[in-house]
Amino acid sequence: MSFDRLIEKIVKMQNPTVVGLDPKLEYVPEYIRKKAIAKYGKSFKGAAKAILAYNKGIIDEIYDIVPAIKPQAAYYEMYGWEGVKCLAKTIAYAKEKGMYVITDGKRNDIGATMTAYTAAHLGFTDIEGDMLQAFGADALTVNGYLGTDGISPLLEVCRENDKGIFVLVKTSNPSSGELQDRLLDSGESVYAAMGAMCEKWGAEAMGKLGYSSVGAVVGATYPEQLEQMRKALPNTFFLVPGYGAQGGGAQGVAKAFDENGLGAIVNSSRAVMLAYKKEEQCDEHDYAKAARREVIRMKEDIVSYLPKISLE
Repeated sequence: MSFDRLIEKIVKMQNPTVVGLDPKLEYVPEYIRKKAIAKYGKSFKGAAKAILAYNKGIIDEIYDIVPAIKPQAAYYEMYGWEGVKCLAKTIAYAKEKGMYVITDGKRNDIGATMTAYTAAHLGFTDIEGDMLQAFGADALTVNGYLGTDGISPLLEVCRENDKGIFVLVKTSNPSSGELQDRLLDSGESVYAAMGAMCEKWGAEAMGKLGYSSVGAVVGATYPEQLEQMRKALPNTFFLVPGYGAQGGGAQGVAKAFDENGLGAIVNSSRAVMLAYKKEEQCDEHDYAKAARREVIRMKEDIVSYLPKISLE
């Protein structure tokens, strides 16, 4: 299964982290922006070209120590079709480097529409009998609050194409509790019920390493709930946002992992992309080296609270 591949990368690199490539044009060093704008003008194409060069620079510096990237689709869509093209090229470049790619799209629909989302991000599109990949990510974040109707179209494609999904369960944002913490008639919270559904959906898509192809998004900013969900969902792999910039710390994040230091991957976005702006006297030409230093720091911080990451 798809998450078996991710877990094997994590064990090999001894690094349970993922870099969120969520770029804005203003994040890109001035020398890259100027070059792109000079050639393509103040246009979506100019912006997209600058962002792609920026992304490639970061990928070149981290692919040997970080197992995965997680591009957030919205940051590319705001630059129009040129931005979407940049997303596709970023995914392709990361995969060429051997990285696992999680597209953060939070897609949510039913029936034929969800089938179309699935084909776009995880499957294939039929073009006059030829089956082509539109984006080709390894996994996709999805919103499960339409129930099984919104998840079923994904499950078959995950099994057939060795893909995975991460379902929103307990998100890291401050207002998540307005709905997710509410209690149902059964006495359990909405997020706990959603987590239980992830276990159920994944039961027929188990990998050899103990985790199914149906993962869960559980935020680092709520360590008690993170620990609760780890115990309740033994076969569900976690994507953990909220580390660093949103306030989640390594000690709390450690609650997402099992006794072998597996079961989760922790995301950091801005802290990596903007590391060069935070370092004192860092030349913008060294932005990718600064990103490398930050991912090493993050790895060392998180693994210091974990047992040795092992398959046994």
